[in-house]
Amino acid sequence: MKKPIGIFDSGIGGLTVVKQLMYLLPAEQLVYFGDTARIPYGSKSKRLIEQYAIENARFLMQYDIKALVVACNTASSLAMDVLLDYLDIPVIGVVIPGAEAAVELTRNNKIGVIGTIATINSNSYMIQIQKRLKDAKVYAQPCPLLVPLVEEGWLEDEITIMTLKKYLPEMIREQVDTLILGCTHYPLLEKIIRKIMGDHVKLIDSGKETVKAVKQVLMDAGLLNQSEKIGPDKFFVSDIPMKFEEIGSRFLGKKLDNVERVDFERFLVKIDSQKVTTHSRKVEV
Repeated sequence: MKKPIGIFDSGIGGLTVVKQLMYLLPAEQLVYFGDTARIPYGSKSKRLIEQYAIENARFLMQYDIKALVVACNTASSLAMDVLLDYLDIPVIGVVIPGAEAAVELTRNNKIGVIGTIATINSNSYMIQIQKRLKDAKVYAQPCPLLVPLVEEGWLEDEITIMTLKKYLPEMIREQVDTLILGCTHYPLLEKIIRKIMGDHVKLIDSGKETVKAVKQVLMDAGLLNQSEKIGPDKFFVSDIPMKFEEIGSRFLGKKLDNVERVDFERFLVKIDSQKVTTHSRKVEV
């Protein structure tokens, strides 16, 4: 089907998911929206994250997308229900694919999860894991300092190593054999996390698992593009912070120089006015 796939994240971490989509589904056109003006999502309320998720989805729907990928663990943890109710296209988040992979790989039923404060406090991974493996013991640790360290590019810096050694002791003590990287920034730290945890611990990149799920959903629905790519990938942000293209290139694994800043406030005013017009017409009828 010759329509693009839409992807949104609170910022640029979702580009690690885009990288995997480019690899696994090279014929698909991608439209990415990073809500950089309202980052971080990880410290915001469920109600606000639901609102942001719907607004981000509405922005991407302008491009006639055939599926939506929620490349944000926080939004996947707290806003999937409202997105599924709101949209009539497939919506794939990162939590369920990551949980399913962990359940499949664990041998001692001890699974660790690291993520933002909102993702961990939502218990979303624990709920999905224990739905599939009742005997699972899930150890969750919020790691709020990792995102800024990754965005600084301090992937193997001593500060990052010390920070991880502060966050991971319970995982080591409880002998988890599977650890979910529950934030799209964290795959860039996979090498150092593996060194701290040991090679015997399986690391789950929820973004990679999500892309596998996206391919399966598109195949099942007959939505895969079976011909040449219909156009270049598009990248939009609601604000361009300093060094965005440099950081984005690091996440994507190749040069990112075609990012467009959109006036998202104007877009929100526009859709609000459409709501008012629609409501007025209903009242007149």
